[in-house]
Amino acid sequence: MTKARTLGELKRTYPLEKLRRSVKDEARENLIAKLRAGERLFPGIQSYDDSVIPSLVNAILARHNFILLGLRGQAKSRILRQLTELLDDEVPALPTEIRDNPLFPLSAEAKRLLEEAGDDAPIVWIPRSERYVEKLATPDTTVADILGDIDPIKAAKRGTGLADLEAVHYGLLPRANRGIFGINEVADLAPKVQVALFNILQEGDVQIRGYPVRLELDVWIAFTANPQDYTARGKIVTPLKDRIGSEIRTHYPRTLEEGLSITRQEAWVARAEGMYIPAYVAEASEAVAFVAREDKRVDKTSGVSQRLSISLLELVASNAERRALLAGERPVARPLDLYAALPAITGKIELEYEGELQGAERVAKDLLQKAFGLAYGERARGLQVDEIVQYFADGNLLTLPEGSAKAVLKEMEKVPGLIAAARKLEPQTTPEALVAAGEFILEGLAGRRKIARGEESYSAPLERERERWGSGN
Repeated sequence: MTKARTLGELKRTYPLEKLRRSVKDEARENLIAKLRAGERLFPGIQSYDDSVIPSLVNAILARHNFILLGLRGQAKSRILRQLTELLDDEVPALPTEIRDNPLFPLSAEAKRLLEEAGDDAPIVWIPRSERYVEKLATPDTTVADILGDIDPIKAAKRGTGLADLEAVHYGLLPRANRGIFGINEVADLAPKVQVALFNILQEGDVQIRGYPVRLELDVWIAFTANPQDYTARGKIVTPLKDRIGSEIRTHYPRTLEEGLSITRQEAWVARAEGMYIPAYVAEASEAVAFVAREDKRVDKTSGVSQRLSISLLELVASNAERRALLAGERPVARPLDLYAALPAITGKIELEYEGELQGAERVAKDLLQKAFGLAYGERARGLQVDEIVQYFADGNLLTLPEGSAKAVLKEMEKVPGLIAAARKLEPQTTPEALVAAGEFILEGLAGRRKIARGEESYSAPLERERERWGSGN
């Protein structure tokens, strides 16, 4: 259908009841249609189906402004950006700074345009992707950034005083009129800015440079914040908190399977031909975040982002790719690759005082050991490892080079029962896959304190680091 280009055409061809809806009513109606059709809401958002999403649906049905409370890496910003999927494909608007509703103009510019042009006033169409405005709150954010300020140049051009509404340069919030305004980390805003926000939420009043401006904006406002800051003892102004309709708590994945599903969805690992990441290696990689969230040396108030797991798995794949290029083998991820991916861990954990004393790298290696122990516990059923443990208890040592898989496999064959256990764990029988399985068994036993693990450094390109295994006693 041809889009209306003037107000007169719009009145003849467009359902005017749609223009009488608020943006919250629009989202509510589209949400109801999706629920009736059985469509999946918020695609790509996992582990929230029975927790966050039901609460979010309730808030939308109630036409609430809401806040997502959670630690970093819990998909809060992604949820906000997907709210646009609940809006119409396009909406008509007047070509003004705040995209006025043609039937209910707010700005002085829109009112003048309708007075001068009437039904000949031009109409523009705003796609839903342009109806979302986001601001990352910082302490230096001003009221002018959010609401606007007097523009002396505009006032001079019109030859009017500063009280003229057409001399206002609108901020982010008015420019989100008839759309969604997302504010990340709202508690970081200065109290003065928070007060301006709750005036908008409750009364629709705006004060710009001391001039009271009545702007009944049609905006759906959604916030995010860290729970630590979002308290009366934190940095939130209580009246603003009182005016937010729903408080929705987000969370990290509750099981290893949920976390791994998210990581596999997000991580870029399909980059080399024949790349193979065994399930137990991926599980050990995912387990790092789980054990870090429980470790007393890691700051709980900062959280451990899901991005740690994603970056870690990507670096594991990269080290497997690097080794395969140097050795001329198929790229197969091995447990040793997690140690080469330490930068993904050290860059994403905030340490408490005890952890800082030990150092980020030492803490990261300890987390890896615990992660291998956790992942091994999930896979250990049916594996016969008594011979392996006894071999090291008898005082024997095993040193594994980072070189070719065949060379590593040859060393592993010295340990009774290790290759047999690896074959039971790993469905593939190539040397690369069996080495990965054997390393995982050794790492798992070390994580369970059955044997001990050490490292030695070498200068050869393929032997920068060797694993040394011995008795755990």
